[in-house]
Amino acid sequence: MSSELEKTYQPNLTEEKIYRLWEKSGYFNPENLPAKKNKKSFTIAIPPPNITGSLHMGHALNAIIQDTLIRYKRMRGFKTLWIPGTDHAGIATQNVVEKQLKKEGLTRFDLGKEKFIEKVWQWKKEYGDIILNQFKKLGCSCDWSKTRFTMDKDYAKAVEIAFKYYYKKGWIYEGERVVNWCPRCRTSLSDLELNYKEEKGKLWHIKYLLKSSPNKCVIVATTRPETMLGDTAVAVNPKDKRYKDLVGEKLILPILNKEIPIIADRAVDLNFGTGAVKVTPSHDPADWEIGQRHNLEAPKIIGQDGLMTDESKICSGMTPLQCRAKVLEELEKQGLLEKTEEYTHSRPYCYRCSSLIEPMPSHQWFLKMDELAKKAIKAVKSGEIKFIPKRFEKSYFDWLNNIKDWCISRQIWWGHKIPLEGVDDVLDTWFSSALWPFATLGWPEKTELLKEYYPTTVLSTARDIINLWVARMIFSSLEFTKKIPFKEVFVHPTVLNIDGKRMSKSLGTGVDPLELIGKYGADAVRFGLAWQITGNQDIHFIEDNIVMGKKFCNKIWNASRFVMFNLGMESKNFPELKLKKFKNLSKEDKLILKKLESAIKKVSENLEKYRFSQSAEIIYDFFWHEFCDKYIEIAKNQLKNEKQKLSTQYLLWHILSNSLKLLHPFIPFITEEIWQKLPHEDGMLIVASWPK
Repeated sequence: MSSELEKTYQPNLTEEKIYRLWEKSGYFNPENLPAKKNKKSFTIAIPPPNITGSLHMGHALNAIIQDTLIRYKRMRGFKTLWIPGTDHAGIATQNVVEKQLKKEGLTRFDLGKEKFIEKVWQWKKEYGDIILNQFKKLGCSCDWSKTRFTMDKDYAKAVEIAFKYYYKKGWIYEGERVVNWCPRCRTSLSDLELNYKEEKGKLWHIKYLLKSSPNKCVIVATTRPETMLGDTAVAVNPKDKRYKDLVGEKLILPILNKEIPIIADRAVDLNFGTGAVKVTPSHDPADWEIGQRHNLEAPKIIGQDGLMTDESKICSGMTPLQCRAKVLEELEKQGLLEKTEEYTHSRPYCYRCSSLIEPMPSHQWFLKMDELAKKAIKAVKSGEIKFIPKRFEKSYFDWLNNIKDWCISRQIWWGHKIPLEGVDDVLDTWFSSALWPFATLGWPEKTELLKEYYPTTVLSTARDIINLWVARMIFSSLEFTKKIPFKEVFVHPTVLNIDGKRMSKSLGTGVDPLELIGKYGADAVRFGLAWQITGNQDIHFIEDNIVMGKKFCNKIWNASRFVMFNLGMESKNFPELKLKKFKNLSKEDKLILKKLESAIKKVSENLEKYRFSQSAEIIYDFFWHEFCDKYIEIAKNQLKNEKQKLSTQYLLWHILSNSLKLLHPFIPFITEEIWQKLPHEDGMLIVASWPK
């Protein structure tokens, strides 16, 4: 045997050593790979984690998926490039630094814009690469020499060129529209950046008296009575027979005693409340659209600070909830509150600071989406880009078919400044992220990397950013490079806790993958998670699978110790020998070779189809049950027979070597460690040829 393995496998002593070995080899960089027949490229651009992030189970799962694919394709002879990097994460990063300043008794306004941005860059330098180093703990074989950041100099140039291209084309415009406004972050947010929470509230039924007949009224139902101070109409559906004769009449707005019209609009739901709805153009997106169609005034009664404005008349300076109490009190006094019902509804919150969103009009910059959406739809409908599983095409098409112009401006300090004179806003973080697959390869320059590795091959991502990110990358790539950004989109499962709840550190429902690595080793974590990627969308995480992964690693280690102990001096010549040299194989020898051939075929087929659990189960079953439980026991007897000894030794070496190759994409550390102790001619396992 080449050299002896330790009695027990200790991942804490092996993993860092093996990772350094890989880094020293240079094989993460495709240009350094050994010359092989297949020169095709296989490229993945990592979904860039936020610089504020630290490794969570979702990151770990996706990193394992990507690394498994990269290692498998590298062994198949492809020029594999896995591009790493991080996102500047505008709102998230600004919030983190602001919280840090708050501990010092300061705000960003105390520092001023320039000093605050300097502070963020300092924070990025200190903490921004933490998550990339954590990926290394998992064994990720990214080409670290090509690490990108969405605000590095070259990337910023790409963002500026993209903006100016759209602007020159007339697709970027400034306009006023009701947007989702976060009073805490003081910025607009897209619909996709909201978290909705179902809450128990009330539905108040309010009497709006007819001007012509003060003894008659129209009853309006609302969940937000404070916004009635900004009402400029009451709307009904033109098909609603209850109000047919009232359209065009005037109502008296309660409390403010202002005349407002009854209008007919098809957007009104006949079945909601009484079928008559108050129209507050400035503080509801649907009402804004109605207001635009009917040329209604739009008084702003809630300000960007989240407080009631002077236009509310009676509630200036109050919070909306304080104003609500006052409005309800006045309505009671005037006998205009018809009834109150319990009501459950969804309310939007900021995805970063969890503040309640206030819809309000704001001057923002928008990107026209009509033509871009058509391109993105066509790319998937034509089959150029495939979603796996296919069912996720529906949400993609639904969003693109009903798309609104994209609000690309944000009122924060950290990010890509809109490159127009006199404009202080920065671009939505997703605007720069949309360029990721090609900007990381050097676009807008015509680089060798773009020529060699673009389009990328596959994107592995979560379902919750299909519209936020995937769709935008697709239309951006088609517009700027005239190519699709990737051929396939693998939508990976969501990792939930054992009770089916979302994993969250703040809610105490999270599991730290780094703690699991410390406890069981990276390979056990990788195998245990891969085992659960069955094709169902949700993984209910249980630690038992990681324990199983650890036990499997121990089994591989012990079986390898047995094989290496029994190889003998002849084994140094095994890499040069061919199986056909051995003529007198037993039926058990032939059976295990047939089982190995079947395992190789099935693992390969399943990996090509992103069936990670099935691949893991096949190699687990073959190695543990067919090889260890059955063949090794037979081999013990065959080794005692001088006529069978050499062929049995060769078969043990051959099966172990090929098993290590099949296992390597899943559990790279332990397999590379064992490989280094075996006689072979393939150099390191990371670049060994995939078994045939």
